[in-house]
Amino acid sequence: FSEIALALFLMVDLALAGASRLKYAIRLVALQGWIVGILPVFLWNWQTSGCPGMRIWIIALVNALVKGVALPVLLSYAVCKARTRREVEPIVSFQMSMLVVFLMAAGGFAVGRLLHIHETIASELAIPVAFTTMGTGLLLICARKKAITQVLGFLVLENGISLFGAGILLEYGIVVELGILLDVFALVFILGI
Repeated sequence: FSEIALALFLMVDLALAGASRLKYAIRLVALQGWIVGILPVFLWNWQTSGCPGMRIWIIALVNALVKGVALPVLLSYAVCKARTRREVEPIVSFQMSMLVVFLMAAGGFAVGRLLHIHETIASELAIPVAFTTMGTGLLLICARKKAITQVLGFLVLENGISLFGAGILLEYGIVVELGILLDVFALVFILGI
């Protein structure tokens, strides 16, 4: 399941680069939030460790609900209040953005092979997809004019950082993850105001 989830994550990155409608982009970020939220359960070593403990299930559920429901609802509300529907004139065109994300994905796979940390990662796709997702987030921040799309870029960047932490099985990744999540939550409120 982890490989399928990570492949879907990569396809969402490509779709986000070409998304001009804000509601569609928010739905894509919500899908990414659900995937990154439940990914620790997918990456769990079920054969040797058995069923994950209650702590992992609760963290996965809270993470998925905040990233997959709460933040997208806030952003949808901001889109309705701002009465905007589309990113009309991006700095970098949607087609060029998709090409850049595709090239970032190729570069992510090349960098993933060079890192030689295969024994500590949960999936071979985790590192390249994480790098591609972080790059997609930065692209959305820098190449779009609307503040809501830039907030989506911040969320995608944070999803990439979360994916990287989950992918290399960080020991204290959850504490760092929750701290970043609070920063992003505050950022969404500030930009929403």
